[in-house]
Amino acid sequence: MALILGIETSCDETAAAVVRDGYEVLSSSVASQIAKHAAHGGVVPELAAREHLTALTPVLDGALSEANVTLGDIDAIAVTQGPGLIPALLVGLSFAKGLALGHGIPYVGVNHFIGHIYGAFLDEANSALADPASYPLLALVVSGGHTSLMLIDSRGKATALGGTIDDAAGEALDKGAKLLGLGYPGGPVMQRTAEGGDPHRFEFPRPLTGGAGKPLAPENRWNFSFSGIKTALLYHVKHHAGEDGALPAELLKDTVASYQEAVVDVLTRKTLAAAKEFGAKTIVVAGGVACNSVLRERFEALTPSGVRLRLAARKYCTDNAAMIGGLGFHYWKKGNFSSPDIDSYARLPQITQVPFLD
Repeated sequence: MALILGIETSCDETAAAVVRDGYEVLSSSVASQIAKHAAHGGVVPELAAREHLTALTPVLDGALSEANVTLGDIDAIAVTQGPGLIPALLVGLSFAKGLALGHGIPYVGVNHFIGHIYGAFLDEANSALADPASYPLLALVVSGGHTSLMLIDSRGKATALGGTIDDAAGEALDKGAKLLGLGYPGGPVMQRTAEGGDPHRFEFPRPLTGGAGKPLAPENRWNFSFSGIKTALLYHVKHHAGEDGALPAELLKDTVASYQEAVVDVLTRKTLAAAKEFGAKTIVVAGGVACNSVLRERFEALTPSGVRLRLAARKYCTDNAAMIGGLGFHYWKKGNFSSPDIDSYARLPQITQVPFLD
């Protein structure tokens, strides 16, 4: 049995969790900074870093208390090394290093993106990951910073099929909400506003799906683009806005529902096409945007029989430390720990192997 302490500070959530044997989440403590960043309409990296400094110790104490353990019981510390906001990452990484060195506990920096994929398998035995019938596995990681498709085989070999060439889906929802004056964070408020609206009243573009009257370039077959959808919304608002610059109430719900539909349609259409092309036996949908009910319902309705669908539990879709601690177990099992001089990184590096299968 191994107890792994996970620490997560990649963006605007300060989180700590204790995970046993890679899957059993004994505690998951998260402090949100939404109220702090709402006034700015988005995350301010320096403000996020300062908030992490304040919140880390209480969040850690809460996670240890909830799990009924002490730092002396912890076998290893797993901390998000990247990708993310460098000022925020550095706070969590430095905190984890201090804990590890001060208490003689090994630690490892883990990849936040892979953590999101792994989060879809928490709270249960590892039968799904160990089952050869689960592979190839196609993961859609969709959040404010990522919109990517990754193919994983039974040996853990990973192939990045495609990603966003401009904006991520979550960013498109956030900026759409800001443009419409709906508030922050954009994803949840857009979903609430769209409820009861007609998602087919307005036709927003579906970039890189081959529906614009010209052939889709082969290199973009599995890539995503959401900047055009945002531009279309801007012109839509200018065309339909009243004298106050806002959309009339009777148009707002239909506009948001149609905008959200365009994002969901692109995500599901490209993912399901890739699953068919590469013979995927499992589709995993993870990341903050995977909380969206319309997206979840669409995948549930359209995923073919014979293909397993794993929608990450909503509590593990948004940034959390349970997915980091769970993933860290697989490093502990192999004795693969980090040196004291590891540094954070902002961008997603090339991933060719996932640690939970090799």
